[in-house]
Amino acid sequence: MSKIQELLQGRNEKINYNKIIEQYPWIVEKNLNCILSPDSDGLLCGLLMSNFLNWKIRGFYDGKIMLLKEGISPKDCVFLDMEIYRENIRSVGHHMLLLNKNIKPDGWDNNFKNCIQPNNMRGYDGKHDFRLKYPLATIHLLIGILNEFNKITLTENAIPPLYFTDGTFNVLFKYPENVLNWLGYLKVDEKDNPLNTIFENEKYTSVINLIKEMDLFFRRRDEINAPRERGDRLKISTKDGELYNIKKTGDTYKIINEAVDRIVLFLKILEEGMIWEYKKNLWTWENLKLFKFTKRDFKKDNKTLTIPNFNEFMGKQPLSWAMTSGLNIEYTLETPDKL
Repeated sequence: MSKIQELLQGRNEKINYNKIIEQYPWIVEKNLNCILSPDSDGLLCGLLMSNFLNWKIRGFYDGKIMLLKEGISPKDCVFLDMEIYRENIRSVGHHMLLLNKNIKPDGWDNNFKNCIQPNNMRGYDGKHDFRLKYPLATIHLLIGILNEFNKITLTENAIPPLYFTDGTFNVLFKYPENVLNWLGYLKVDEKDNPLNTIFENEKYTSVINLIKEMDLFFRRRDEINAPRERGDRLKISTKDGELYNIKKTGDTYKIINEAVDRIVLFLKILEEGMIWEYKKNLWTWENLKLFKFTKRDFKKDNKTLTIPNFNEFMGKQPLSWAMTSGLNIEYTLETPDKL
């Protein structure tokens, strides 16, 4: 028996979508404000929530900077596709966060009490369960939750965007045992789950058909690429945290027209597959406040991923982070600006 099969033994629990809605009723509340990660997963989440619940996209956060509509407070928003380690901030993410579930940092449960997080829900940590971490994107989890409240219909045209986002297409074949376990957890085998159409679609039992569809999606994405920018991402900062595609206008900031035009073209590609309309009036591209943060990682800090180092890191009260491997954590601190 392989190591991954050993780890998966006895882990056959199923998600309780109703319980999630009871614990986090705001996830199905109408007319909320949200802040997105500026990549395909965040953009899909924005399309979903704006179409079914009339959520308004008020800004973007990439771990280094945040853009937020003037006059809106972060505590009045839901962060989609990232976890915010603050008790008064609502968020939904899917990264591995906890190092050792047997030694939880002080304040862990309280600071994440408004965060919907699949690895936390299953009690997974980096030390014991890194190979079992959630392998899909935030949008897959959100579709299942929202379907419990407002029935969602997906067609086979949604397969390319939902396989593309967060590299799901690659993960399916690279980590099949873990993917199958999580699909079971998400109840994808049930016919009333919209993801059933995506992951159990007879048309794509032919691998060549799937590859052709994905190739077409990649080509369409590539047509809207720009120098140093992929068409499926809204680049708002450089690796060094410098502003990118952002222009100051008076006391506020705006995303430059060229960048908005490119990302709207990508949203239109997603719109075709998902049949979720890009509602221009619900998306904010200007009149934005700017927040600058500090993004670091353990590798740059010359730190190994040990319990003492993790506890020291948590003592800094990080705003958000992700365990990107069994050896490294990328994280954000509230400096120079505060959320």
